[in-house]
Amino acid sequence: MVRQKSPGAEAPEENWPSGGTVGGPAATPPVVTARGLSSLRPLHYRNYFLLWSGGMVSVIGSWMQTVAVGALVVAHTGKATWAVVIAAGGFLPIGVLSPVGGALADRIPRRPALIAGNLLAAAVALVIALLVASGRDSPAVLTVLVTAQGCVGAMVGPFEQAILPDLVPRPEFLAAVSLNSAQFNLGRIAGPALAGVTIAAFGYPVAFLANAASFFAVVVALFFVRLSPPSGRAERVGLLASLRMGGRAAWTEPGCRAAIGTIVVVGLLASPFIALVPAMAHHLTHDGGRGVASGTAVLTTAQGVGAVAGALAIAPLAARFGRGRMLTGSLGFLPPALALYGFAPSLAFAVPALFVVGLVYINVLSGLSTVVQLRAPTELRGRVLSLYAVGLGVSYPVGSLVQGPLADSLGLAWTAAGAGALLATALAVVRVVRPGVFRVLAAPAPREAPQAAA
Repeated sequence: MVRQKSPGAEAPEENWPSGGTVGGPAATPPVVTARGLSSLRPLHYRNYFLLWSGGMVSVIGSWMQTVAVGALVVAHTGKATWAVVIAAGGFLPIGVLSPVGGALADRIPRRPALIAGNLLAAAVALVIALLVASGRDSPAVLTVLVTAQGCVGAMVGPFEQAILPDLVPRPEFLAAVSLNSAQFNLGRIAGPALAGVTIAAFGYPVAFLANAASFFAVVVALFFVRLSPPSGRAERVGLLASLRMGGRAAWTEPGCRAAIGTIVVVGLLASPFIALVPAMAHHLTHDGGRGVASGTAVLTTAQGVGAVAGALAIAPLAARFGRGRMLTGSLGFLPPALALYGFAPSLAFAVPALFVVGLVYINVLSGLSTVVQLRAPTELRGRVLSLYAVGLGVSYPVGSLVQGPLADSLGLAWTAAGAGALLATALAVVRVVRPGVFRVLAAPAPREAPQAAA
């Protein structure tokens, strides 16, 4: 939808639960005899399928804009710093506005808010296209507009996450979160490729126009689903009191507290590799023109392929080895994967290295997000999820703004390797000093299906 535009494969209508309404997810899902297909089960639920399909179109447009704007500013300036400034502008609002969006998601009807948010984001994308076409596309102007779009996404993101129980039953949460990640990263595969072709053939403005049009796929899908209203309990207190209630719930629930703390560390040290992809493309291609866009598209696609592979594999692997074991193992593999990518001597080496990073990174994000989804109290889910978004929304841009200038002065390789080393050290210290953090991340949530929680 707006922020990550989440909620195919073809799912025959006769396999959907009857009606596909709010009560639909509680129905027994279609029997899937092959364990390997367990990652695709959420697509058999009508509401989830419709939103996932519409979101797929929108995510492709979003990635076209991401590649286009990153390549445009790096091609104009030749600086990694501007690449991370643009990325921070789009993401930092999540850290500021998500709690407000989370409180509203527990108070007001969700479908109208989602429709309005997507239309507003489309309008901002159209303005970007017009300014780029007219040549008034300075990095500062683009940063302001991308930040405005990020503000919309920050407000709407908690609405997107809060509707998951309307779309699938609890035992399918991990698979649904993983499919949302797969959708996001399938867009990361198709979007950059389309962006590269579009920019080469028609120029940058058309890539931004395509993103503006893509938001309407989600708007159309939303007209065909019904979502349950908020519980109404949040309406009995003021907005600030409602935010405090969400904060207390996140702090007192050990799993939510551990997941939010972990995503802060990961966002600060690991996630900035995403913002630095255009700079890596510039470094490896030594091209200040459209070659930066092509290199950015290739690298972004490599990360997307790895992330899709990881997202589709996580549910069956979690059923076999345990969700907690998958999460802690992915956290351990992430630092060396980042170092391997950072020292890539060529684009040909960087592509498979970034594939590995994408695979491991998405397992970390899906695992942590699932912990919060399963453990957050139902009536406070929007607010608790918004605090998880704050953790990533603040730490990722802050980490990017630190690592961008470091990459300009020390080089991308040493910056990536240093970040990976710091992440490994931080995880090791937590494991020794606070071993309970890893235990609670791996522990089954209340009422969680044993095969998903082991």
